[in-house]
Amino acid sequence: MVDVEQRKRPGVALAGFAVPFALQVAVVAAYQGRYLWDAGWRGGQYAYAFIGVAVGSIVLGCVLKFFRPPWRSVGTGLLLAGTFGFVAVFAVLALFLVAFSQWSPT
Repeated sequence: MVDVEQRKRPGVALAGFAVPFALQVAVVAAYQGRYLWDAGWRGGQYAYAFIGVAVGSIVLGCVLKFFRPPWRSVGTGLLLAGTFGFVAVFAVLALFLVAFSQWSPT
């Protein structure tokens, strides 16, 4: 039997990255536009949704890394997007910590 050549598919990894990244951008846009304000969503619900997308992306990416191609590439993209989401959360947290440490009410 002839072995099938494993081909690299960069578009699949890009799609795996683009979907959770687009969801994270949609959550930020919904927060800024207050699209779910009438449904009772405030800042905390949007933060939970953003972190949930990042965690879900990492978990799903780890699961898909164990399957055969092209799912490994999708898993790589999902892991990258989830990691990007967590880096963004920690950067905002660090920004707030620095801002509050420099703030002195007079």
